[in-house]
Amino acid sequence: MARPSARTTIIALSTALAAGACLAVAAPSSATSGAAAGQWATAWAGSPVQGITSTATCPSAEGLTDRTVRNVVTTGAAGNRIRVRLSNSFGTSELHVGHATVARQGTGASLQPGTLRELTFSGKKSVDVPAGAQLLSDPVNLSVQELAHLSVSVYVPGSTGPVTNHRLGMQHSFMSGAGDHAGSGDGSGYPTSITCMMLVDGVDVVRNRDADGTVVTLGDSITDGAASTLNADHRWPDYLVRRLSALPGSVPAVANVAISGNEVLVDRVPVYFGISALRRLDRDVLAQSGVKSVILLEGINDIGAAGASASSLISGYQEIIDRAHARGLRIYGGTLTPFMGSNPRFGGDYGSAYGERQRLAVNQWIRTSGAFDGVIDFDKAVRDPADPSYMLPAYDSGDHLHPGDLGYKMMADAIDLGMILRNR
Repeated sequence: MARPSARTTIIALSTALAAGACLAVAAPSSATSGAAAGQWATAWAGSPVQGITSTATCPSAEGLTDRTVRNVVTTGAAGNRIRVRLSNSFGTSELHVGHATVARQGTGASLQPGTLRELTFSGKKSVDVPAGAQLLSDPVNLSVQELAHLSVSVYVPGSTGPVTNHRLGMQHSFMSGAGDHAGSGDGSGYPTSITCMMLVDGVDVVRNRDADGTVVTLGDSITDGAASTLNADHRWPDYLVRRLSALPGSVPAVANVAISGNEVLVDRVPVYFGISALRRLDRDVLAQSGVKSVILLEGINDIGAAGASASSLISGYQEIIDRAHARGLRIYGGTLTPFMGSNPRFGGDYGSAYGERQRLAVNQWIRTSGAFDGVIDFDKAVRDPADPSYMLPAYDSGDHLHPGDLGYKMMADAIDLGMILRNR
């Protein structure tokens, strides 16, 4: 098999996954660092899960043969150069990519005229991505603004087997009929809309020399934007991007590495909810380009689905904090939002008396321990003052676990931007 040259950045994961260890990743190579033109920052991340569970809107289990996927992703920073990260993180065999492109999205599957850019890998249009690896493209010149929609098209001529994917896209991507449609501008070759992202898990942009790195949001479905309006970019990290982009001067990029259903401590259903935050921390947080700080909002599924105690969650938080600090990162703790009333739908200890005791104990520790570099009181932002164990109805999506659009906006509004900018 053809091996990537030294210019191609490969991030190997399979050995760490097989051993059940923390994921080890390689930093970008000097040839693609972009240091001469500015600073690389992660502008979009789609934390990957195994391609085992298929739905009508995400055929990840059966995989793809002679198909092109047009992934539509939302950028968390402006920039003038781009590189794309292909993902075969959970593949069991080599992934052959025949053709890949990037462009600014037009309408639906179409592209904005004049923005299509061919992606190459060490100068070649096709590339083999080893099982368990991620791979960065060569940079291309393409300017984007904050919350721009990019269409990243990837053609696979052979059979992929189960496809590594980000399951909850909260926006429509597209899948072609047979053949290579990566270079198609009008979108007519993409008859099927999907709501997951396949084969890619990151987009980096080059920013100005004084750009202020990347803040990574580590979380579960509440950070993934579950129950927000489809195609509207109403996740709370999107609202954070809006607030930051309105400020003058240098502000960080935002990269959202949430996985719906994810837990801090255990791999409950890894084929659907991903590996735990502790095990994916290296890959999904520490290896992101330009990362300088982390916002952690996770633990509600540990309590609700697994019955975890507050003390066990706090131990997990402390490990994440220690590992972030060891890399020189600031880390901010988000209090867990209310979930009373969610039990009839979600079962377990979601909204149970036991679950509420653990949530309150965790939040008390986050607020008072001083372990984090700062605290974001998401709980206070969305709770009902008349009954704080419940979300305020105006902020509730209706399932009593996930906020709706207004709730997500209130969460972003609760973030002290001065804290993030001051502690860079």
